[in-house]
Amino acid sequence: MRKNITKEQYELALERVENLLPLVDDNTSVTDKRAVELALMSDIVIEYEKTHFPISKPTVAELLELSLEDRGISKKDFAKEIGVSPSRVSDYLSGRSEPTLKIARMICKVLNISPAVILGV
Repeated sequence: MRKNITKEQYELALERVENLLPLVDDNTSVTDKRAVELALMSDIVIEYEKTHFPISKPTVAELLELSLEDRGISKKDFAKEIGVSPSRVSDYLSGRSEPTLKIARMICKVLNISPAVILGV
């Protein structure tokens, strides 16, 4: 794949992907002209976005904040469940401190998060 995709090429490929998506479904043969073109245009879009719009892994603070919000758990209740003070949870959420391995294990258990995610693997 070409690495020097211009913004114009990206925009054209993105527009073409949007036009082709309604025409190609799971029943379309992989050798169908539209399916092949969709795959090629998608590769161009993906390559450009990897370079210009990279998505980084969330920090422990971001992960905790999103997980608490999704589950509707207060900082105070969360602190009780993992065995730390509410101020320590605030430290985790602000990024001032990271949990110990023991506390990280409890966080994974309480929030049902994979250990690999919290360890940034």
